[in-house]
Amino acid sequence: MSIYWKIKSFEALSVSELYSILKLRSEVFVVEQNCIYQDIDNKDYKALHLVGEYQGKIIAYSRLFKPGDYFERASIGRVVIDVNYRDKKWGHDLMQQAISGIESHFGETKITISAQLYLRKFYESHGFTKTSDMYLEDDIPHIEMKRG
Repeated sequence: MSIYWKIKSFEALSVSELYSILKLRSEVFVVEQNCIYQDIDNKDYKALHLVGEYQGKIIAYSRLFKPGDYFERASIGRVVIDVNYRDKKWGHDLMQQAISGIESHFGETKITISAQLYLRKFYESHGFTKTSDMYLEDDIPHIEMKRG
């Protein structure tokens, strides 16, 4: 059992891929987390899109940003695994792929993220350290974390 990973620009995404990505993000960040916010934020145009497919279905996703497009450093955002596949611990694979994608596409090793506070230990296991006090983003506790 393994995931097929690909990284695409916004323009290279098919309509079907984009629909599946937005559906997954909405299922998790809006419905599951009970958070009404504008997920479609005009940053998708700038991002590279890391997509993980399992048996033909997009079940893992994150956005990759070059330095200056989101933070001063390169950044990873919208990190998400379909709820039906979280027991497989593929979130770790997703982060490894995202970090590698930042390095291979942007030549960067210094990464900043805005992490949901409850995932601090998860991100620490990937080399990130807390660099801010807790703040609310869309009424969810977050912290800034940096790697490298």
